[in-house]
Amino acid sequence: MKTLSLLPQPRAAHARIAAQAPLAPWGSEIRRVLCVRTDNLGDVLMTTPALHALRDACPGRHLTLLTSGAGAALAPFLTDVDDVIRYDAPWVGARTPRSHPADLAMRTLLEEGQFDAAVIFTVYSQNPMPAATMCYLAGVRRRLARCRENPYALLNDWVRETEPEHGVQHEVQRQLSLVQAIGANADDTRMRMQLRGIDRQTLETILARRGIDPELPYALIHPGASAESRRYPVERFAEAAAKLVRSTGMNMLITGSASEAPLAHALIDAAGPAVRPFMHDLTDAFELGAFAALIERAAVVISNNSGPVHIASALRAPVVDLYALTNPQHAPWQTPHRVLFNDVECRWCYRSVCPEQHHACLRGIPSVEVANAALDLIEETSRNRPTCRTRPVHHPIETHTE
Repeated sequence: MKTLSLLPQPRAAHARIAAQAPLAPWGSEIRRVLCVRTDNLGDVLMTTPALHALRDACPGRHLTLLTSGAGAALAPFLTDVDDVIRYDAPWVGARTPRSHPADLAMRTLLEEGQFDAAVIFTVYSQNPMPAATMCYLAGVRRRLARCRENPYALLNDWVRETEPEHGVQHEVQRQLSLVQAIGANADDTRMRMQLRGIDRQTLETILARRGIDPELPYALIHPGASAESRRYPVERFAEAAAKLVRSTGMNMLITGSASEAPLAHALIDAAGPAVRPFMHDLTDAFELGAFAALIERAAVVISNNSGPVHIASALRAPVVDLYALTNPQHAPWQTPHRVLFNDVECRWCYRSVCPEQHHACLRGIPSVEVANAALDLIEETSRNRPTCRTRPVHHPIETHTE
């Protein structure tokens, strides 16, 4: 079991690649930019440093984000984005049955936007050509993306795709290096999510209604993930939570969507009756803003590698990331963290269900290591985060050896 910030690289990481001629910088003539990121909320958050670089490179530049429904939920919190267009693109994931008129309507909408340029942000397993075709047909004059094959007229600014054969970058670095190719350099590479006063006020109201004192420190535990292969066993979460309660007397707030409520119930039941007064089921309790405010105030966030990890990174909250080795690029970014995983030969499978059926990259992490990582982070960050101070336990809690 390892606790590393730098994840192991694919084996072919050091192969040589052919040089590519530099691209011409985008100047003040590029005023209206369409930024295409049709993935999930966490992917959009990991693109925010690149969005900031694009905007900062040209004062007055207008950015429109074309993104999925999940990504569009971030619209109120993205200060570098002027407009958001929701588009559940047919080339991203498994979608419900659809027909082409919606896509033709989107092409028309983009044409009406009169964009000077488009930047298409992808992970290396995605092909940028469908989005490039959409932008080409919408009359967007300059189109930038990474691409493996020659895109000919579809992309007039492009960077050769070299991942994963020649090493991989963190997702934030990948998107920053793409916009750097056209002269958008970043001095500040932090992820960004700007909360509002109403988000913090709503959080306090919800906690008070649940009988949770918002002034007391708490740990947040998020046991769900969209892919089964990225879920740490719920009974291990429960063991780690019980150890944290015995060590700190903190409240443990269990979060998730409505569909993840059974995970929260199972976690609380498995933690045992002695610590149950400290366990609080908050599944389906928050809109995005209040949920992010909950993460912002947490003494520590313990989560599978999912959206809460990236929200924590954007808000500089300490996070313990249970990192399934399905994808090497999505670790926490510029926030206090511990990345826990068990190295396996089948790493970087990119599968939603473990193809080996052993889940060893997660099941190999002892729960005591999760609890210890959380305790280390609480100690490391408590001086600068007064809400992280622990409190004494006021009633007996059974102790046992892990």
